[in-house]
Amino acid sequence: MKNEIKINYQNRLPHIAPIGATFFVTFRLHDSLPRPVVESLRERMNRAIEQLKKDKPPDYQEKIKNQRKLFFKHYDQQLDRKPYGECYLRKPAVAKIVADKLHELDGDKYDLITYCIMSNHVHVLFDTSKQLVDENNFFLPEVPEDYTQLHQIMKLIKGATAYAANRLLGRKGAFWQKDSYDHYVRNEKEFWNIVYYILRNPVKAGMVAEWKDFPYSYLKREFGELV
Repeated sequence: MKNEIKINYQNRLPHIAPIGATFFVTFRLHDSLPRPVVESLRERMNRAIEQLKKDKPPDYQEKIKNQRKLFFKHYDQQLDRKPYGECYLRKPAVAKIVADKLHELDGDKYDLITYCIMSNHVHVLFDTSKQLVDENNFFLPEVPEDYTQLHQIMKLIKGATAYAANRLLGRKGAFWQKDSYDHYVRNEKEFWNIVYYILRNPVKAGMVAEWKDFPYSYLKREFGELV
């Protein structure tokens, strides 16, 4: 059966996933935020976006994009401000399960650029264009039928780690929140802003003084000299 390419899809959040793009993804534990908090943030964003669509100011598309960024800012602040839930990712063995899976897919499904595993959520940045080039690093003439899309990559990561973590913890049930926040990187400036954002997450949360001191942060070596 041919792989159906999904550039746009909708769960609880809208997703835009261009083929071969670089993606910033945040995924969180199932109990990491109370549902009323998330619903309140989402409703606020949706009201603002609907008003922009109704009024249609000259730059309304850019303002809609900014509303989605604002939603994520508030969402992430809630995750960091006072970590909620069981915070299983604080356990080194559980954090290692996640880190190992992220690295396992590196070089196959994507190029892993950076990540940070916090107590109840994960930030990761990866480039999926790896799947569009041959062994000589030349771009293929068309998207391969076995191309693994963003939503499929996230299923690989979350499914395997949930199973392994639950087994380690001796528990059953949902481990990750079903939906993830994702954003495709538009340009180099945005790319570097996201790299710094991810690496500074534990610093901003007051966990360490320097990002390199945090045991669950990673930056690909080739970018190390630039940070």
